[in-house]
Amino acid sequence: MMRSEEYKRILRCFDKDGDGKISAWELRHRLGRMGGELMLNEEEALGWNGNGLLDLEDVIELMEGGGEEEKMKDLREAFEMYDGEGSGFITPQGLNKMLTKLGESKSIDECMVMIMHFDINGDGVISFDEFRVMMQ
Repeated sequence: MMRSEEYKRILRCFDKDGDGKISAWELRHRLGRMGGELMLNEEEALGWNGNGLLDLEDVIELMEGGGEEEKMKDLREAFEMYDGEGSGFITPQGLNKMLTKLGESKSIDECMVMIMHFDINGDGVISFDEFRVMMQ
């Protein structure tokens, strides 16, 4: 399970106008920048709290909702976004590229330090199993 600060960071990543809520436009915009897209039926399935916006509670529910199979699928999709080369590992270069897409500028050296923090076997890259442990 993720910590509250991690959920807040996710919310801030998508919340372009800084109002503490994610609109459908903000969600589509951010997903588009990351190479994904939100289909209308997916948007409708989110519920939007009756006001067209997702708040922190909605983000937590989205991240924690669903069964284990769905969570594993979501984790795999997230991992693949960072594994841009399709190597089966998150490299410092892949992490750097994804962070840049998300609007966070980090050097390759900074990315190496981030990876070292979660690199259980010390091979300099993050495997899916290490990523899964990192996301718990």
